[in-house]
Amino acid sequence: MGTPAKLRIIFGDDDIRKLILPAGIPSSLTDLICAIRESFDIPMDFSVLYHDSDFNGQFFTLTSIGDVEDKATLKVVPVKPVVLTLSSVQEMEFDSPPPRESSDAISIHSSSSSSDTIILSSPDESGTLRRSQPWPARFEIPTFSFDVEQHLQAGNQAFLKDGSLLNHPSLTSSVLEKLAEVVFGYTAYPTGIQILTVVEALIEKFPCLREPGSFNGLYGWQQRMKWKMGNYRAKLRGRQLACLELEVNSLKGRSSNETGSSKGIKRPKKAEVNYLPPLPIGETEDTLEKERVDMLQEIKKKNNERVISEKMDRSFSFRRQEVVKQCPAIQDFREKWPALFSEVQIKEEFKRITTVPLERTFLTKLDFYTPKMQEIFSKKGGVAGTKIRPLLDSLSQRHIEARREAIIRTLMEFLGESSGELFKDYKQRGSSRGPG
Repeated sequence: MGTPAKLRIIFGDDDIRKLILPAGIPSSLTDLICAIRESFDIPMDFSVLYHDSDFNGQFFTLTSIGDVEDKATLKVVPVKPVVLTLSSVQEMEFDSPPPRESSDAISIHSSSSSSDTIILSSPDESGTLRRSQPWPARFEIPTFSFDVEQHLQAGNQAFLKDGSLLNHPSLTSSVLEKLAEVVFGYTAYPTGIQILTVVEALIEKFPCLREPGSFNGLYGWQQRMKWKMGNYRAKLRGRQLACLELEVNSLKGRSSNETGSSKGIKRPKKAEVNYLPPLPIGETEDTLEKERVDMLQEIKKKNNERVISEKMDRSFSFRRQEVVKQCPAIQDFREKWPALFSEVQIKEEFKRITTVPLERTFLTKLDFYTPKMQEIFSKKGGVAGTKIRPLLDSLSQRHIEARREAIIRTLMEFLGESSGELFKDYKQRGSSRGPG
């Protein structure tokens, strides 16, 4: 047993605690994280920062257990979980979870019936109606109309008293309609996992709605929610609203052999929040095509990044239509949209589609998973293991950029990829720089 150790753990400005380790500092970073999790009963994922005296007490991401000493100061930072949505390619037309109402959503309500409710995103600076939030990590049930809320609260009280369940068909219809409205604000085609997330949140908040006879009390609600989303989309199509996500899947645009089949359905994949948003307010395909041609001329004259970014943002929906409907070859698409293939615009396009910043998200997740990857890489044998070990040794460097480069190079060696295709090394040669 090692010498007992004490650590100062910071959770917040007003929440600082002491961690006592009777067996001393753990031998690995994973063991330390487990000790912190168990000692303070932390359910969510988190990363650990350490107090570095070499940089006037600033905090750095902890990647090596060697940076932890007795009476060291560590800081626990919560990390949002990574949610993967997997769906079968042969899945029927309905399948995914719901959106939370926010200040960027405009709800147009009919005073007579909730069935006339449609959710639209508020226009951004470019005048484009876009979704501003990805699917939430935890779906929150919206507030229903006054009478529905009254019935549900009364049902919950009866359930807590004697376990009785609420059976009210018209109430069920109102609940499904509101949920479909909110879900559509996130995605027009929710996946089965997303649908399950919505139903689980509903039953957790209103246990009186559990379905009698179902093995988990959810199955019937899942099926109703899938059909309700299909009905909701059909209702919007019936009103002939300009909703490209629905128009692209209308029967008019499909061949006869695809009629009634789910094979030809075009829907968002993974993190695509803005899969096929509508054109900017007051714009048409002709006006945006003219603007694209003008932009090409402007690029040749002067490469004004601000103006280009603004025009690329305005033409985003126009571009998405071309990608989704026509699936152009990369070379043809590059010739048509050369400005899109700059580093800045690649990042911007990623954010337009997913609402998530590309580089920051990647680097944050890279830092978070670095300790676990180190453990995996260190067990690699053979020729690859021989190449990996010097790279793992360089991870002890304090410069975060150097550590990130080392872990990416190590990952490529581990996967058998050529790092030369991703990295280009340069050496200083006198006053010039040349490939090394």
